[in-house]
Amino acid sequence: MGNNTLTSTYKPVTPAIIDRLAEIVGIGQLIHDQAAMKGYDHDETEDFSFYPEVVVKPANSEEISKVMRLCNDEHIPVTPRGAGTGLSGGALAIHGGVVLSTERLNKILHLDERNLQVTTEPGVITQVLQEAVQAVGLFYPPDPSSRGTCFIGGNVAENSGGPKAVKYGVVKDYVLNLEMVLPNGEIVWTGANVLKNSTGYNLTQLMVGSEGTLGIVTKIVLRLIPYPQYNLVMLVPFKSPEKACEAVSAIFRSGVTPSALEFMERDAIDLGLSYLGDQVTIPVADEDNAHLLIEVDGNNLDVMMGDCEKITEVVEQFGAGEILFADGETQKKELWFLRRNVPHGVRATSIYKEEDTVVPRAELALLLRGVKDLGREYGFKSICYGHAGDGNLHINIVKGDLTDQEWEEILPQGIRKIFQLVVSLGGTLSGEHGIGYVQRPYMDIAFNEVQLELMRGIKRVFDPNGILNPGKIF
Repeated sequence: MGNNTLTSTYKPVTPAIIDRLAEIVGIGQLIHDQAAMKGYDHDETEDFSFYPEVVVKPANSEEISKVMRLCNDEHIPVTPRGAGTGLSGGALAIHGGVVLSTERLNKILHLDERNLQVTTEPGVITQVLQEAVQAVGLFYPPDPSSRGTCFIGGNVAENSGGPKAVKYGVVKDYVLNLEMVLPNGEIVWTGANVLKNSTGYNLTQLMVGSEGTLGIVTKIVLRLIPYPQYNLVMLVPFKSPEKACEAVSAIFRSGVTPSALEFMERDAIDLGLSYLGDQVTIPVADEDNAHLLIEVDGNNLDVMMGDCEKITEVVEQFGAGEILFADGETQKKELWFLRRNVPHGVRATSIYKEEDTVVPRAELALLLRGVKDLGREYGFKSICYGHAGDGNLHINIVKGDLTDQEWEEILPQGIRKIFQLVVSLGGTLSGEHGIGYVQRPYMDIAFNEVQLELMRGIKRVFDPNGILNPGKIF
């Protein structure tokens, strides 16, 4: 699904431009045959496909600078691309032009154990970075479900979170400084490698979550923390999904802050189990209609066991069934393996749309109930799971038996109603996936025209020719 349409403001990539790009990155690091570009035409968003005119794979910020200067001068659109695991269409070349892949910028440049910092290039896989710092006893907590394949640069672009965000925060809480290439080719650093910085506007935090629309990040300085010694994991079943959601806020009100608190309704866990087959054996009773996956971590097992006891007391008040306490590292990994593969199970079942909604955690049950009501009204089926501790509910709407007309014309009305409900509950459109290409039509629900024009004004300052990742967010 999708096509390439050059707008009147953009120019095509001519053979002469391709020759100049090849001079910059090397002929072996440039692809302009459409068959060879398969894989660069999509990310993980629905079934969209937009082919660029050329793919370039620069090796460093200097080469990226030259590519951007050329494309800016020639008014050629550039779409930055990491691993292509995004869920909002952020890496789609919807205007053709150049896809600029960061896959060769894949080195961890410096691990500063004295200052608990790491400097990395954007093409490093998130899990690789985590394991490298863990080897010296340090911890980089943000861990999206795709951490085994996604790039750290993409995580910065989307301000990713993941399960550990509930206790430790999201990417923005760890980025200290960024080197980036501006659309005109200028190379700048956004801040300083310090924990406190009240020197001018915070360009670092402006870049985090900007979805590749303001500049291309080429180096990232992250703060780290000591790795916790222990963790305990429990899987809590509920007959009522809404009661499971209500229990979430109560756990925090009891004084416990889990290191992860994930929600999976029955369909989600069934699809995850089906997708994994005999790789995971976790008992699920017939009457269980939702689960909370809860983890606590720290350096004092007695304190952690006390937290688990308090959690148990709380969830029992909301009708929890028999709690499964992971009895060792193998079962802990099994439970997390299941949770991380739920999205793949949904994806393998049907074309789907994923809405990355977030509300104050105490409103989670109202959001879930409202989504199911809207599903009945508009005739769609939703499969819900997510980072309940953050109030971040991933609403997966599967196409199933919906006709193309219902999918393309009727369903967007239902999605708009979902977002209106979210905002009415004090929430917003995206917690960690970004707006990208697919959520642009709904930005007016979260922001008025004054707010949107402020954002457009920032975009114009950074990218007056509008060449960098055009068609995203606005």
